[in-house]
Amino acid sequence: MAIVGGGYTGMWTAWFVSAAEPNARVVVLEAERCGAGPSGRNGGFVNSMWISLPTLHKRFGAGAALAVARASEGAVDGIGEWCTEHGIDAWYRRDGYLQVSTTPLHDDAPRTAVDAAAELGVAGVCVAQSAEEVSERCASPLFRGGAYYPAAATVQPARLAQGLRERLIERGVLIFECSEARRLRSGSFIEIEAGSGLVRARSAVLAAGGRLAAHAPLRRRLTVTSSHMVITEPVPDVLEEIGWNGGECITDSRAAVQYFRTTPDGRIAFGWGGGRVARGARLNGRAEVDARVASEVERRLVRTFPALRGRRIEHAWGGPIDVSPTHLPVIGSLTSDRVHYAFGYTGNGVGPSHLVGRILASMALDRRDEHTRLALVEPPPVRVPPEPFRYAGGTIIRAALLRRERMEEEGRRPDPLTRFVAGVPERIGIHIGR
Repeated sequence: MAIVGGGYTGMWTAWFVSAAEPNARVVVLEAERCGAGPSGRNGGFVNSMWISLPTLHKRFGAGAALAVARASEGAVDGIGEWCTEHGIDAWYRRDGYLQVSTTPLHDDAPRTAVDAAAELGVAGVCVAQSAEEVSERCASPLFRGGAYYPAAATVQPARLAQGLRERLIERGVLIFECSEARRLRSGSFIEIEAGSGLVRARSAVLAAGGRLAAHAPLRRRLTVTSSHMVITEPVPDVLEEIGWNGGECITDSRAAVQYFRTTPDGRIAFGWGGGRVARGARLNGRAEVDARVASEVERRLVRTFPALRGRRIEHAWGGPIDVSPTHLPVIGSLTSDRVHYAFGYTGNGVGPSHLVGRILASMALDRRDEHTRLALVEPPPVRVPPEPFRYAGGTIIRAALLRRERMEEEGRRPDPLTRFVAGVPERIGIHIGR
């Protein structure tokens, strides 16, 4: 079996295949080094999909939505259990996730999932938080009310990726790094040209994230944008001052989400999903690291936590993320039914990738089980416009979204043109926001 992509999805798939079939020969092809992409440089949020419950419910119905959300919660615990069992110190902490509102116009956003959970009889998975309750968890002059999700954790993402890579090698999985897959052909065998060699396999999994935008059958199923992060020097005094001692990972409720967490050594890692849209499948350049976006992230960090003014930023990084039109992961098979794929985590992949890897393993082994029956598998397709309209339109809409959010933060009502352009995605069936 051949797996294209050495991020979390590809490596979890390899793990579950080798667990189910110890004698299977599994090959992972990675263009760089395993975990070097979004898997190793993300925000470290190990979230379930309870936050997506309203979207899941609307798209798939109550029963299917609950099945996906519960399975994703199992993945959160599964990652922690795996780290314990295999001695991986990935700094796993199951301290929950907090979504906050930062403007009056965002106050209803955290309640959306709270109301959906109550309607479906699972109220405890998402708990409304007053402004006072939010402040007790983490005080910021911007924070208003919010919602708390107990089924969430944090990790140091690169440590998790490295640990998974090491255990796969110990198990006998063949990992070929610096071996970018260039061509895939289906016949009596699946043939993949990669590096200077050729891999023949009975089945294959495409788990290359945003790079799948270059694969013709999937080209109009995803877009690629970028997300950037900064991390502070150790600031335990600031954490004590703002009362952020519970380890919760936090996001706001804007479309271009801001996300932040603490680290075991007392730092704050702060990210922003407002990076530029990538043209076509080209992932180099500003989609990788953009100094101007990193500077904007630092400005937003200090605005959120003024006590950090003058404190040192030790690292900044960024890179592309694959975005599905529904903001839900997409799993499926190509026409040969022996080539399977997954993409579209939209910045929330650490937890769900564990579940998706389990699903892909079952599909690749031609086993139909409760995982392959989840609604994320072969969902009704939602397509994005072709190039150059995708890039041009996405750039214009991004500017409108950022302008709308800036005006909302300033207490001003966005003008009609800004509201119209920012609302275009939802009108054509493309979901924006969490």
